[in-house]
Amino acid sequence: MHPANDQNESNGPDYMATIGDRVRAIRARRGMARKELSSQSDISERYLAQIEGGKANISIMLLQRLAAAMGVPVQDILPQQEQQVLPPPLRDLLERLSPAQLDEAYPLLVRHFDMNKGQHCGVALIGLRGGGKSRLGQMLGERLNVPYIRLNGLIEQLAGMDIGEIMALGGQPAYRRFEREALEYVIERHPLSVVEAGGSLVSESETFQRLLNRFHTVWIKASPEEHMQRVIDQGDTRPMQGHTHAMDDLKRILVERDADYRRADAVLDTSHRSVEDSFAELLSLTRPYLTSPTAVNQ
Repeated sequence: MHPANDQNESNGPDYMATIGDRVRAIRARRGMARKELSSQSDISERYLAQIEGGKANISIMLLQRLAAAMGVPVQDILPQQEQQVLPPPLRDLLERLSPAQLDEAYPLLVRHFDMNKGQHCGVALIGLRGGGKSRLGQMLGERLNVPYIRLNGLIEQLAGMDIGEIMALGGQPAYRRFEREALEYVIERHPLSVVEAGGSLVSESETFQRLLNRFHTVWIKASPEEHMQRVIDQGDTRPMQGHTHAMDDLKRILVERDADYRRADAVLDTSHRSVEDSFAELLSLTRPYLTSPTAVNQ
């Protein structure tokens, strides 16, 4: 594969650096290792590293392959030529806010303008693996006598194959299709339930919005170090095998998904806390949404 040699406004260094940043960000949000993206797109890991570093003058054909492998439109990778103009008063207000204040303002705006506010029935747990979703979700379902549904397990049942096979046969598009089907299955048959969503579901905007609209959503979070250690303690050493930058990748994923995870209705930080203590807080956050079987309009 040889990148084109011509240079113009649309393929200069800044433009290619922006494309590289977008590819790296989307890959992180999807939770895809570079090796996995290389296999799905048939682009070498070395060339992917050059793309993400803004050092490759990538062709439109390769862009299409990358987009298809990550399950996003090509437009999501390309820098935006036009920016939405905010009303001056709103723009001025936002520019005066600190990063911490912007983080606080975002979920408030989402909740204020949520047309489905007050219609939640059931609970969904989101967050990266190792935060405690599975353990806490199972405990919550047992305590309140409602179904606990691990969405990835349901995906495998509906597809008749495990996640690895789905990815090998159909890549991200197939997995995301089954993910949406699984969510709709739960909404139709088990609306009053505890749903454990896959960590990368938030990267699929329509599916995530559907989840937010229908369930009281809680982000189960922890520090990167605890995320990693808990996964290893469960007997899974794959995050570290042959990958000296595993912790850096984990931190990058958390950074790229942070804004999405913050759209949850509540946040539960399990860092340096016992399971019992974390569960007590989760129970107080979610009990009202699991003990009132009020019908929800589809």
